[in-house]
Amino acid sequence: MPLIKDGAFVEDKWTYADEEGPLPEGPVIVSLTRWHNEKEALAARTAPLGIKLLSGEEPKEIAGDLDKFAVIALDFPMFKNGRAYSYARLLRERYGYKGELRATGDVLRDQLFFMHRCGFDAYEVSQRITIDGWKEAMDEISVVYQPASDGRKTIFQARHGG
Repeated sequence: MPLIKDGAFVEDKWTYADEEGPLPEGPVIVSLTRWHNEKEALAARTAPLGIKLLSGEEPKEIAGDLDKFAVIALDFPMFKNGRAYSYARLLRERYGYKGELRATGDVLRDQLFFMHRCGFDAYEVSQRITIDGWKEAMDEISVVYQPASDGRKTIFQARHGG
């Protein structure tokens, strides 16, 4: 799948690892199950490591290990399942995660702006999403009501000098 990061399509240097078998060389993203089963060996790798959390696999399960992951991929199994939004905010705001947060799965153009507000900075998208579409999504809404991970001033803050 194409990967959008920093407003452009970029080469995805990461490989998703299978549940079993040898890991590929280079940067690899493992499942939570594999992380639990092989934590010591995975943490000892010299290549960059990432983890993918499926819907229902909560960030608190890796909260003490965030420094081990250069990428955390959060899955959107279908557009109406929004747990990954909450997980992204928890990772950024509560746990202070500074690495790449990647949206995977059913990533739709109409959700990109809110994903960004919640802390995502990389998006695995279908071929239907263009960079122009991504940029349009980022610029569609000029005033926000809720505070979020992106630090934009809310309408209340703007009105009251906050």
